[in-house]
Amino acid sequence: MIRYVIFALPLKTAGRMTEDGELIAAIESKVHQLIERLQTLQADNTTLKNENQVLSKIKGDQQETIEQLTQKTNAAYTAKIVERKEGTVEAKARINELLREIDKCIGLLNS
Repeated sequence: MIRYVIFALPLKTAGRMTEDGELIAAIESKVHQLIERLQTLQADNTTLKNENQVLSKIKGDQQETIEQLTQKTNAAYTAKIVERKEGTVEAKARINELLREIDKCIGLLNS
């Protein structure tokens, strides 16, 4: 919470005191408004940060699901190619592609 202090200065004339009092009251009012706005924005910021964390978790889960489904699709595609007799060229190409990918992963693990 933000606190503020406004010091009253001695004023020399009565007319001036009224004007100064009004100015001080206006300043105090604006300070109160700013403090309320700050508190509202801080609460909104906290809420948005929490929402962001939840959405980031959901995004990560969805990316993991996409990766798993992609792997299953690739496995099904490879199995289908191997099943067909006329797809031997495609099957060999796919197997070679998988081997290159495996070699790449092994290379990354070794480095």
